[in-house]
This record gives sequence, C-alpha cells and structure tokens, in this order.
Amino acid sequence: MSKILITGASGHFGMSTINFLIEKEVPASSITGLVRDESKAKDLSDKGINIKVGDYADYQSLVTAFQGVDKLLLISGTDFSNRASQHRNVINAAKEAGVKHVSYTSFERKNEGDDSPISLIANSHIETELALKESGLSYTIFRNNLYLDVIPHFVGQQVLETGIFFPAGEGRVAFASRENFAEATANVLMETGHENKEYAMNNIENYTFQTIADELSALTGSKVSYVSPSKEVYSETLTKAGVHAEYIGMFSSFAEAINQGEFERMNSDLETLLGKKPVSLKEYLTQTYGGIK
Repeated sequence: MSKILITGASGHFGMSTINFLIEKEVPASSITGLVRDESKAKDLSDKGINIKVGDYADYQSLVTAFQGVDKLLLISGTDFSNRASQHRNVINAAKEAGVKHVSYTSFERKNEGDDSPISLIANSHIETELALKESGLSYTIFRNNLYLDVIPHFVGQQVLETGIFFPAGEGRVAFASRENFAEATANVLMETGHENKEYAMNNIENYTFQTIADELSALTGSKVSYVSPSKEVYSETLTKAGVHAEYIGMFSSFAEAINQGEFERMNSDLETLLGKKPVSLKEYLTQTYGGIK
C-alpha cells in the first residue's frame, strides 16, 4: 500500500480528501496529514491518521515530514504573494525526500497573460505547474474550476432578501463542488495510470449568475433578482457597506474573469474520475438554501 501524504490536512479540501480515502478503505496508517498547527489535527489523529508538522515556508520541516512518502498531494496555499516560492519548497523537498509522485490542486483558466483579471492568483499556479514539470518527478495536475461553495461569498449573506449584486455580466462558469473535487482527487491518489497527466476539473454544465438567481427564486418561492453593475458602482457600493478593500478587489477580479469567460468549459474529466455525475447547481443550492424560506 502506497504511503500518501496530504498537505493542508486540517483545511476543508485536505480533510475532505482524507475522509474520502478512509471511506474508500485506505488504511489510516497509510495516510499522513501535514499541518502547521498540530492542535487543529485532533480529528485526524483520532482516526489514526499520522500527523506531521510542517510549513511551506520551512524547507527542512518539509524534507523531514516527507520521509517515507510515496504519493504527495500538494494543496495550493493561500499566501498569494509568496505562494510560488512556497510551492517550489514543497516540490524540491519532495524530490530530496524521495517522494515518487506529486499531485497538485491547480486551477482552470484560459488567459495566462499578465492582463488576466486574476493574474496575481493565476501566476503562482502557472509557476507551480512549470516547476513540477521541470522537477523530474511524476505528477498529476488538477485544473480545478471555481467551487460551487464560493457562490455564497460572491452573492452575500442576505442574497434572498437583497438579490444578487455582482458584476459578472452573462459570464458562464462550470462550477463544481469542493466535495466532488476532493473525492475525485482521493480516487486518483488510490490508483495508478495518472502519471504526468493534467485533468480538466469542471462540471458538465455551465451556469450564469442569472441562472443562480432563477434557481434561488424557484427554490424559495420568492423573486431573487440579479443585477450586474459596473466595477466602479460595485466597488463604491461595497465600500459604503463597510466591506474590506482587499475583498472588494478580489471579488471584482473574479467577477471580471467570469465576465470574460475565463471559467466557461465544454470539456471535463471530473465525471470520469468521480465515477458519477457531479453535484449540479440546483442540487448545491437546495442543500445550501433549501431550508430557508
């Protein structure tokens, strides 16, 4: 049985991936979770998961943690400014420790230029993919589309009362659920035949924010509107509402990328890797908002 290490193990994606591995009868003793704070890993250690403490910015901690590991899942970090160098630390440490295969949670995109609205986020992913390919290690790259789970962040907590106010125009997104991504990732980690492959991790349908509004209207029985303002009006409105400038900038950038069709996709490997149809927008919204009237 391969020894599998999951980085970011106490985060949503890492924990979900580990839970799916256990559910699919991978022995807990074969799974290691890498965390920065061991106190956040009690649920995992209670399940018999090996816990290693390490930090993407601390190269030696990674080399030590990766000893004896066959397959490593690198879950992308959230420090966007330093992410590329941190990921290179993980890849180089994996190579030094003798890891055989590295899988990486990257992201779906069309525009890889500096004029991409999300270039700050995109560039570190692109650099990581290149570093992985140049490392000589066997790899799998998951080009994950946007999570269905980010929709509540984009539309706001009061969406059922205020409607959707988001400058994404008529842009379409092949949103898929984080749980589906995690399960597909677990399946790949358990199998062979995925060496040096890149997978398009998209839903089998694309959705606009008007579709989201229409689905919420049908679900709740009351009209949920969708307004796509200009970037300037959006920024001004959120600033007046007290939203932090960093979040306004990030939401605006993603909205512009969506409007430009950055996440619209007609091809997907997700259904094949899952072995079933991914969760649909309607199913996700029903799970999330179905009890709210």
